[in-house]
Amino acid sequence: MRDRWISALVAAVVVLGAVVGFTFLQTPEYQATNRVFVQTQAGSSVADLSSGVNFARQQITSYADVATTPLVLDPVIEQLGLDMTAQELALHISTTVPPETLILEITAASEDPAEAAAIANATSESLRAQVTELEKAGEEATVELTVISPATEPTSPASPSIPRNLAIGVVLALLAGVTVAILRDLLDNSVRRPEDIERAFEKPVIAAIPASKDAKHLPLISAQHPQSLQAEAYRSLRTNLQFMGLTGENRSVLVTSSLPGEGKSSSAINLAHVIAQAGNHVLLIDADLRRPSVAEYLGLEGEAGLTSVLIGDADLEDVAQPMETEGLDVLASGPIPPNPSELLGSTGMQELLAHAMATYDFVVVDTAPLLAVTDAVVLSHSVGGTVVVAQSERVRRPQLQQSLERLDAVEARTLGVVLNRVHGGARGAYTYNYSYTSDETPSTPRAVAKAAADVEPGPIDDDVPAVAAPAPKKPLPSRHEQGAGKRRGRRVAVPIDDSATPKPWPGAAAGNERAGQR
Repeated sequence: MRDRWISALVAAVVVLGAVVGFTFLQTPEYQATNRVFVQTQAGSSVADLSSGVNFARQQITSYADVATTPLVLDPVIEQLGLDMTAQELALHISTTVPPETLILEITAASEDPAEAAAIANATSESLRAQVTELEKAGEEATVELTVISPATEPTSPASPSIPRNLAIGVVLALLAGVTVAILRDLLDNSVRRPEDIERAFEKPVIAAIPASKDAKHLPLISAQHPQSLQAEAYRSLRTNLQFMGLTGENRSVLVTSSLPGEGKSSSAINLAHVIAQAGNHVLLIDADLRRPSVAEYLGLEGEAGLTSVLIGDADLEDVAQPMETEGLDVLASGPIPPNPSELLGSTGMQELLAHAMATYDFVVVDTAPLLAVTDAVVLSHSVGGTVVVAQSERVRRPQLQQSLERLDAVEARTLGVVLNRVHGGARGAYTYNYSYTSDETPSTPRAVAKAAADVEPGPIDDDVPAVAAPAPKKPLPSRHEQGAGKRRGRRVAVPIDDSATPKPWPGAAAGNERAGQR
């Protein structure tokens, strides 16, 4: 119910609205009741009286049936000038005999309250006359019907009963809501919760990133909002990866997804950021050579990058761009090539990754989604492990299963799944429209630098003492000072306020020692 509360609420509102609409669209109907007492002409002895009572009880049920026959109703129609047949009038008349009594109740229903009372009284009089004729013994009738309570004009309609209908509507609405929630949960094959993945694929969910309305405008949310739930989830992802044996030559991770738009690029950016915050020298590579987005997200120069290095136009040190986060460098995708898969599977790419892992403490590679292109599968053997990002409520189980099977088919090391945009509570097949060519249309995500200026400051508590602003971080030494050539690019300022004690990445000491030697 927590996950499907919207569907349950919609179903409940629709059902309740239908009941209310049906209630108020009904024509009001009035009912009037005439009560008749049935008695027999008996002697004065006790035996005669008892015999008469028993006879009346036997006959009263027959009189109740006779009251709705044409024998009784034809005179009523003629007397009141009704425009209907006896059979039609019988549908508006009902008779009841209360238990253990000799009272016959004749109830008439009509849209006109005066007409309902007139029909009930006229039917009672007609029944008295007909019973008198039927029960005559000689010149005297053996049974007598006496009106003890004539019908009066009702002041309120008998139907529809608004309180009763509303009560029924509420019950039906609750049942409909629960039923719809259960059916949707049984029939929906989208991935919503970590247990959906663990049950269906037996793959660990190494992080669950909460949904954020600022996700599109703040791709580096771990820096923009370091105390947010999303930032803490990325730090949890960093911690989990530390225990997965990503040491030595395996100090690299590939980030991919099944479909475009599941948040793989933002996950790779934030993962690289939190690893750098732990005191590591990190390189983030945008290996999505179909529709790259890292440079655009971070406001970096994207004309030179990975493809420039792979075709021999530049060295890694020349095109890697430093971020304001100390220890974090970004290698943009560069020009989009006509043969991305071949380029990523080349010897040059393996040499680049080997050189990056020898130069940096850790390497994070963002690549294209798994469905429809083979880029991620090609690169999976060149890194220490692969992380698959799955957006909650978007990717379907068959799609995620197909992605994981593609990695398993080449015996790639799948570290686990990152469930992205998980709602706190919490359609047909999806089409994979991942472009094979460059898209000249500007995409919607904004650069972090611009997003930082758009963030409104939160309320200030006057009772909390002011905290001095942290001293500016010392930038990394430039590559030309290390004798490796002049670096191209520019720094992007990203405000950081993470007071957590840095935890060095496994192998970070050796990497930092190499960095010091450089």
